[in-house]
Amino acid sequence: MDDDGSLVLVVDDIEENLKVLSDTLTQAGFHPLQARSGERALQVAAKARPDLILLDIKMPGMDGFETIGRLKADPATADIPVIFISALNQLEDKVNGFRAGAVDYVSKPFQQEEVVARVGTHLRLRQALRGVEREREKSERLLESLLPAPVASELKETGASEPRLFKDVSVLFTDLVDFTRVSAGLSPRQLIGELNDIVAGFDGIIHDHGCERIKTIGDAYFAASGIPEPNPDHALCLARAALAMRDWLAARNERSPVRWLMRLGLHSGEAVAGIVGTRRFIYDVFGDTVNMASRMEAASEPMRVNVSGATAALIAGRLPLEARGALPVKGAPPMEMHWLG
Repeated sequence: MDDDGSLVLVVDDIEENLKVLSDTLTQAGFHPLQARSGERALQVAAKARPDLILLDIKMPGMDGFETIGRLKADPATADIPVIFISALNQLEDKVNGFRAGAVDYVSKPFQQEEVVARVGTHLRLRQALRGVEREREKSERLLESLLPAPVASELKETGASEPRLFKDVSVLFTDLVDFTRVSAGLSPRQLIGELNDIVAGFDGIIHDHGCERIKTIGDAYFAASGIPEPNPDHALCLARAALAMRDWLAARNERSPVRWLMRLGLHSGEAVAGIVGTRRFIYDVFGDTVNMASRMEAASEPMRVNVSGATAALIAGRLPLEARGALPVKGAPPMEMHWLG
């Protein structure tokens, strides 16, 4: 007995056949619905969305072939499996039924065991396919949460994503000030809650400004603009996002018992981006531009945005800048820096 509560639509113009099939399905634990014509079958299928349809081929008016054609043409009913009801000796009908999209057939006169077995088999197959589809959708959602949308799409469509050199990008790093000292006074649950809230707030701002969060590294936040989609205003978009992030954190401090300060740094140039890893995909960005953006953050001050001369040149006249002069940078000659905003 297949007591799974599945809805099975039985379509036949002969009352006796409807009764026999409905009684057989009910005894097996299924929930039968009835339709005495192809037209009525289309109405019931569209409204009730049965899990399977038993469809007679020979009916007056709209026959089984036309009915299944209409069912398959409607996206709402196209995926419902159809089992044809055919006379035992009508081989041609069965062949044409399969060509029309049927998954199986049941022969007249009906054998109860055959009906239950065929219906149960195809319902289990459909349930399994739905399970596979749900897992596929979950995998796609996970992939899209880990990777930028264009990269996730490329990976789904081709199975790979080629690394690319981007000639004009901007990179942002932020870092929470005195993170170790502040976090020492928080429970693990409180700490993760604080970081989740801050990262979620930053993610929204980055998204709203057309930029891309690359990853978080502890309490550091790494974002870029111009990757993976080129953006001629990459520096301006990311600079505006940086100011919005700073202002958001300042506003959060006014309503939160835990106060956080952060440094922000931006640099612009070229970078290489691509997927790293095979078991756990990570979309990462590499190059001197990334390193220099990190140096800009390290040379910043709490709640200030420090930008390199390269970034300042791209946003000059569009956002307020205050020159700081050439300052020492770890592993590089002194670099021109500017306060933003």
